[in-house]
Amino acid sequence: MKKKIEESVGTTAAFDQVMSGLHEEKYILRLFITGTTNKSVLALTNLKKICEEYLNGRYELEVIDLYQNPGLAIEEQIIAAPTLIKKLPLPFRRIIGDMSDIEKVLLGLEIKKQ
Repeated sequence: MKKKIEESVGTTAAFDQVMSGLHEEKYILRLFITGTTNKSVLALTNLKKICEEYLNGRYELEVIDLYQNPGLAIEEQIIAAPTLIKKLPLPFRRIIGDMSDIEKVLLGLEIKKQ
């Protein structure tokens, strides 16, 4: 009987560890900008602040200038810039704009629930 209790405690500990790991998922983000326009610079600045505050050490951010890589706009179906794409964790999300509405960005990234 004692062995069964120890096994269930171990299982509970493993479950708790897995559940806590869900909040430590790595975010893969791609920000599509158009050169050094005001909106592009503002989007990048705002997004870096948000990532450092809410995802510190748990994100990869790739910045793509559509002037230098116009083919990626077609490939990723970008219709406006700046556009942020959250690749991981799923589900896939898009956020368009200068990322100044922090609540909107947090909801879009699913960091903060409604």
